[in-house]
Parts: sequence; C-alpha cells; structure tokens
Amino acid sequence: MRIGELAAVVGVTTRAVRHYHQLGLLPEPERLGNGYRDYTLRHAVVLARVRRLTELGLGLAEVRDVLADDAGKDLVEVLTELDEDLARQEAAIGERRARLRGLLESGDGLSGEGPVSPELAALFREVGRVDGSAMAAKDRELLALIETSAPPEERRRMMELIGGAVGAAGGAERAVGLYRLLDSLAGVEPDDPRVEEAARELAACVPAELVAQGTTDMDEGGTFLRAFYADFAPGQAEAIRRALRIAAEGGP
Repeated sequence: MRIGELAAVVGVTTRAVRHYHQLGLLPEPERLGNGYRDYTLRHAVVLARVRRLTELGLGLAEVRDVLADDAGKDLVEVLTELDEDLARQEAAIGERRARLRGLLESGDGLSGEGPVSPELAALFREVGRVDGSAMAAKDRELLALIETSAPPEERRRMMELIGGAVGAAGGAERAVGLYRLLDSLAGVEPDDPRVEEAARELAACVPAELVAQGTTDMDEGGTFLRAFYADFAPGQAEAIRRALRIAAEGGP
C-alpha cells in the first residue's frame, strides 16, 4: 500500500501518518526501487490502534508507552489513569455548570465587571452602583481582579474583611461618601489639602488586617502596586498612598 491508501483504510490523514513516523509511533517501511514506501497490513494494524487510543483521549506520549514492547506503562494502567483524569474533569465541569446555573437564575454577579462570585456580587449590591463615580467603578474592577487572581484562602480573608467593613452600621454610606471624596480629587495636585483629608478618611475605613503592619513605603512596592497607582489621577494616587501608610502605622 502507498501512504495515501494506508491513511484511507484507517481513516486518518497522510499528514498524521508522517507525524506518527516522526514520533516513532509507526515504523517506516523501506522504500522500493521507485522511491515509494510500501506499507503492509501490519502497518495498518498499528496505525488503527494508534487511532483508537488517541480517540480514547490518550496523548501521543502515552500511546507510545502503550505500544512499547518492554518499557512504559501497560494499557490497563494507562486507561485507569485516563479514566480517573476524565472523572476529575467531569466533576470540574459539573461544578462550573452549577455556578453558571446559579448566575443565570439569580442574575447576581453579572454586572459590567462580572461574572463574579455571589459574595462579591452581594458586596457590590451593599454599596450600590454609585452612579457616575469613576472611583467606585475602579474599585469594583480591582475587587474582581483580586477575586480572580488571589489564592483561595487570601481571597476569602479579604472578602470577609471588606464585607465586614461595608456591612457594619453606616459602612455602606461611608463607602459611598469616600468614593465621592476621592472622585473630587481627580483634578487636584498631590499637595492639595483635600488629599490629606481623603487619606485620613480612607485610612479610617481600611481594615487594619488588610495592610501589613510596619509597611511605610507602600508606593515603592512591586510592579503591580506601581501599575495600581498609575491608574489614578495624581491627587487620588497620593491620597491612597498616604492612607495605606497611615493604616500600616496603626491609625488615622
């Protein structure tokens, strides 16, 4: 058989056959005097087995192990591992679908920053949309980023602290007032007296546990913190920088 005939018999492409040759999954036959390779029934049997194994979900490296005569894992072991991996994927898909159903049924967490967790959606509702507040919009974006990127334990701790501060008596109203105050700094310089006022108001609202004690150079942090400050107007960035220093030093 020529390569095209072999590929047609097994139901794969000639490109796949050549790829399997390169990976050592399928032995290459000797070339005839006319330069063509002559494939035998044995090549078709091996190629068909490669196809069946890949359709089960095995990677080509695992297929190589199965096909090896004296090395690698046997077929039962490989298929058992594959079954366990598929079970994990099935469980993960089930969890994602359950979350999607919850989002679609409740509508929670489908804001402009969403999808977010029910806990963060509840926090957004507590404070409200604060119509027209650029600072409130940035805060929601930042919280959504933290929820996505922080380790689970840290994310849970931060959401509990922030939720506790906002959920305390007058907390939501105070947060709205802070957004308005910080919005008013959009066009002012860092030495404007209102910057210090906003910094002290913000520091009084920041849970102490969120700020590392003894940190005095919050503006000299890593790349993320520099990018964080750069996202604000100079007066706003300075107010946040001072607020973090005040909170880190233990009080307003």
